[in-house]
Amino acid sequence: MIEVKSLFLLKANVDTPQVIEGPLGKRWFIPVTGGTFKGERLSGVLQAGGSDFQLIRQDGVAELDVRVTLKTDDGVTIQLKGHGLRYTTPQVLARIMAGEDVDPSEYYFREALFFEAPAGRYEWLNRIIAIAKGGRMKSEVFIDAYEVL
Repeated sequence: MIEVKSLFLLKANVDTPQVIEGPLGKRWFIPVTGGTFKGERLSGVLQAGGSDFQLIRQDGVAELDVRVTLKTDDGVTIQLKGHGLRYTTPQVLARIMAGEDVDPSEYYFREALFFEAPAGRYEWLNRIIAIAKGGRMKSEVFIDAYEVL
């Protein structure tokens, strides 16, 4: 049986997606402009400059490829890489992008998280996989992350 331990709740501020039509579907490049993360073992801010690179496939599933940097409250910079899937109906996605508060139970949003941390207090992150359930609003994304034990 898989066991998990709470890692953090992350809230990312995001800008309007840049959309490119391609042979595999639409590509959304979503700039991350800041945010916060808070947990028992690490907390801090998301630094501006990261991005969520999404492929919106023909079947409507969004393949998520996230790269952001976390800066802990004690000044350590950590890279977070996220790979996941988000799926909903076109109608629910339109409501989200219009700024409506849509309950996350109306769509599927899951990620696997990987980290690169320097030697020291947070190097344990280099040896774990985290899983997360997410939510999407027009200008914010939240990730409820858990370490897989």
